[in-house]
Amino acid sequence: MALKHAPDKVRSMSDIVTNEMPSPQSHKAALISLLSDLELIRLSLLDLEMSTSDRWYALPPARHESARNLMHYIALRRHDLRNLQVRLTQLGLSSLGRSEPHVMASIDAVLALLYKLSNDIWRDWKRTGIDEAFVRGRGLLQQRSLALLGPVQNRREVRLLVTMPREAAGDEVPVYEFLKQGMDCMRINCAHDTPAEWEAMIRHLRSAEGKLGKSCRILMDLPGPKLRTGHLEPGPEVLRIHPGRDVYGHVIAPVRIWLRDEHSASEVPDEADVSLSVNGEWLARLSAGDSICLIDTADRDRCFHVLSVEQHGVWAQCSQTTFVKSGTVLEHRGQSLETRDGYETEICNIPPIDGALLLHMGDHLLIRADQNLGRQPKFDDEGKVVAPAEIGCTLPEVFGSVKVGEQVWLDDGKIGAVIVEKRDEGLLVRITSARAKGVRLRCDKGINFPDSELRLSAMGAPDKEYLRFIAAHADIVALSFASSEEDVRELLAEMRRLGAMHLGVVLKIETRRGFEHLPGMLLEVMHAASCGVMIARGDLAVEVGYQRMAEIQEEILWTCEAAHVPVIWATQVLETLVRDGIPTRAEITDAAMAQRAECIMLNKGPYILKALDYLDDILRRMATHQDKKRPTMRELKLASVFDYSAG
Repeated sequence: MALKHAPDKVRSMSDIVTNEMPSPQSHKAALISLLSDLELIRLSLLDLEMSTSDRWYALPPARHESARNLMHYIALRRHDLRNLQVRLTQLGLSSLGRSEPHVMASIDAVLALLYKLSNDIWRDWKRTGIDEAFVRGRGLLQQRSLALLGPVQNRREVRLLVTMPREAAGDEVPVYEFLKQGMDCMRINCAHDTPAEWEAMIRHLRSAEGKLGKSCRILMDLPGPKLRTGHLEPGPEVLRIHPGRDVYGHVIAPVRIWLRDEHSASEVPDEADVSLSVNGEWLARLSAGDSICLIDTADRDRCFHVLSVEQHGVWAQCSQTTFVKSGTVLEHRGQSLETRDGYETEICNIPPIDGALLLHMGDHLLIRADQNLGRQPKFDDEGKVVAPAEIGCTLPEVFGSVKVGEQVWLDDGKIGAVIVEKRDEGLLVRITSARAKGVRLRCDKGINFPDSELRLSAMGAPDKEYLRFIAAHADIVALSFASSEEDVRELLAEMRRLGAMHLGVVLKIETRRGFEHLPGMLLEVMHAASCGVMIARGDLAVEVGYQRMAEIQEEILWTCEAAHVPVIWATQVLETLVRDGIPTRAEITDAAMAQRAECIMLNKGPYILKALDYLDDILRRMATHQDKKRPTMRELKLASVFDYSAG
């Protein structure tokens, strides 16, 4: 039951509108033509309703009306309605463009008026219940939103879902502030952190609820079959120490360096820019005013100045960019700058930098079918590549489903490639999209095969184990990478086995296949106590193409409204504001557009509280301008050229 796209051709207005007044006969003929077209469409709605009756009739009776309305909407959208809409609008009638919650009632209301305009008989039974259906369709969506997501706060129509950072496990304050600032639902992603940390986050929420007298639903994501890059050979154990500089290159903030015993387990002070581990006996000889000299990895003379000696370490500072590694020698010089025997030590325990592959347009990359460490390309004496760069894949079993010539996208679409060869050891791809200076590909980055029909279950063994925790602690489970009706059935079966049918279920739509199978998945998920859909725009944009993302998210919103299923608008909402504290103009507009969903998800970041405040303000303002697809026309407060003062 994939959504189909109508052909692009439509009659222009000049084909429809004439400057001549139509004759009564032509007017009557036009009405009869409209009636005929609309009656045929109505029959197609009934036909799909009947042909799918075994599916929707198996649902709980309370879901029958919503399932039938969804079938009516799918049948309606199988027609190219654009010409019909123009003809209806010319008569001042509904164009059916806002019929999602009550499709059959919308058609019947238009038919009733057309029959009256054509002086035909409109039987009373056809008009009966139309007005009630309009009200009931809107009310069902509101009821289902309340059942899944709980009540809204702050006179908003849209709930706010906040992703928990790891800090929320160790401290109640962030959770308390989120709830106080307007969080309606807490999100915990089981792809990150540990069950002990999830439990601590939930405990902090319950405490905050008691203190604030508010309630908050808990949504937990199953990780699902995320395709990611494997591990790479680690880089060197090198650390860059660099001071803050102004636009002229002058140092305005020396680096604060915390020197500590290599065997110490004490915390590194928050105000430290850099922490270095050294020999404890050497460290004990340092005094305020001393100097520490070294030759950095770029063979440059450098010097640290000791500021103070504390109980668990020593503070020093540096005003020059310096590169050090494990093994870099430090010389202790007193205030007279004399070096004494035994006053040397080596820096130790600098972690290796993450490995990365620098990929350019035209490069080749081997995506391996094993878990061996990825490696850099190999070159001959003339600098020619003799073996491409390699990286592993967490789910190499999908390689059997892909074909030569199909696209591959890496790291959320930052790198595009095409499969040029299938080998025993993996897939050889050619980079077709990357920045001019190249893109660094690291481990644990997403891999997407948008052209391929991948057959992966949305639930693996870890997901089933996580579901146990979710059933005991949360209100809603989110099924990641939901792509087929079988995925939904598998989740519901596991919930029944665990006695967890009290959970609400959210389908995360983040693949092309998931979007195409959305109607069928909606029919399946209606077996749950409550249900919703998340538009996971990160992976979905990579899968369907960025150019189509705006179109696809609209179609998901419309289809879910027809099923009376609430929608969560997710990924990159106010992302720059959350990360940097200042929003872009484009993301403010995106946040305003999100008002058409029932819930909006914010991801974690240092300025999440500011983003909550912004979003709350935007949503309350937009509530007076937009209701789903329907503009609402309050009085505009504009200065008018017709308002003249008496003077």
